[in-house]
Amino acid sequence: MREVSGARERAEPARAARRWGTPPDLLILLAGIALAVVAVTPIVTRWLGNQPDQRLVDLEVYRDGGRALLRGAPLYDVLTQPPQFLPFTYPPFAAVLAVPFTLLPWRAAQWVWTILLYVALVISVWYAFRDLVRRAGRWTPLALGALVAAMAWLDPVRDQIRFGQVGLFLLALCLADCCTRSARWPRGMLVGLALAIKLVPGVFLIYFLITGRRDAAVNALLTAAAATLGAFALLPSDSADYWFGALLQGGDRTGSVSGTTNQAINGIVARILPEGPARSLVWLVLVLAMAYYGFKAARRVTYGADEKAGLPSLTGRVRGTDHYAAADRLAGPDAYSLLLAGVAIVGLLSVLLSPVGWIHHLVWIIPVVGALAGDGRDTRRCLIAAVVWTYFLFPLPWWGTKLIGPDHSLFSVFWGRVIQDAFGAAAILMVIVLGTWLVKRLFPGPSDEDPSQRDVEVGTLAP
Repeated sequence: MREVSGARERAEPARAARRWGTPPDLLILLAGIALAVVAVTPIVTRWLGNQPDQRLVDLEVYRDGGRALLRGAPLYDVLTQPPQFLPFTYPPFAAVLAVPFTLLPWRAAQWVWTILLYVALVISVWYAFRDLVRRAGRWTPLALGALVAAMAWLDPVRDQIRFGQVGLFLLALCLADCCTRSARWPRGMLVGLALAIKLVPGVFLIYFLITGRRDAAVNALLTAAAATLGAFALLPSDSADYWFGALLQGGDRTGSVSGTTNQAINGIVARILPEGPARSLVWLVLVLAMAYYGFKAARRVTYGADEKAGLPSLTGRVRGTDHYAAADRLAGPDAYSLLLAGVAIVGLLSVLLSPVGWIHHLVWIIPVVGALAGDGRDTRRCLIAAVVWTYFLFPLPWWGTKLIGPDHSLFSVFWGRVIQDAFGAAAILMVIVLGTWLVKRLFPGPSDEDPSQRDVEVGTLAP
């Protein structure tokens, strides 16, 4: 029955494609685009209408890096204009990619970058909510538009637009590489590209290895190495400055480790303990514990996807088996939810384990919400997904800072510190929820059955 209903689900997009181009379908497409545009307009208006020295400051960092390459200036000595004075902190390959934006006027570069960020958001939302969107049938564009609108208002996503960051690009690359059913590129190549731009996606190399995707890990490493060596050949001095200098400076270049926006474990510890050996030791212990549990959870949910797909053994032990295609083809939304959950856990680890994990890095909440919601048939999963989405709509860590200070009571300061770490703590909780609760939800024991999780056939939301 599951295979028959799965085939019915896959046939629906094909039927929708055959009737594509009719006036009603075009109206639905335009309605979906209009819904997303209306939702993001206030965000874009606010941040692109901000004071010139306060808008898309990270894009200014990338452009100044590109300008440094064009004029032969030392890349890692460059600072942006006052009042920011921000250094370039990325690998030289990222500066090479930024060069085209230096050829555009500043205002035009802002608009092009912002549009590309929202394109990356659309791609990310598609992968995060694939099965829910597909259930909409001919209403898919409208459903996708509504989800893009909802995800655009998450605080980390708004910060991506505010600063002109690259996090949404990295999210889209990693989701496409890990969740595409039948990739038309060597699996791992997009993760390697993301790794060449910024080092934090390197956690996916561990994910590939622990889940038996050695070919993907090799492809990712080869892609990153090719980009890095290419940058070395083009910019030998800057590359040496980065890999043997700027990279080792860590927080001295990236910003205050104890700042509120750092929601990594390191930031949480730094706001509690003074700088010194004790703080470093506590951070190391907590990071190792989080890494052990997190990667174990990612491996567990990925193998849960294998079991749900009916594979005879762990994917890594079945040579020639495309896990992504098999899990999706044989088990539908449940297996995809587990696959997405594993990827989301690793994405959260990229923030939590890093010395600095800014709030805008937590765009990985998008696949977390998608994995929890699944195809929308499980009421309890949808409610939890809605709670997580609502939680990340508000800048809670910054609210916590308003309760901290010499004029506040110890009680107020205590809760201020707790709220200041709200996003980091929630990221840790989401690793546990995806790695434990979701698996139990999809593989309930005799005593775990729940009336809100109904066994229904796969269909669409469309009549």
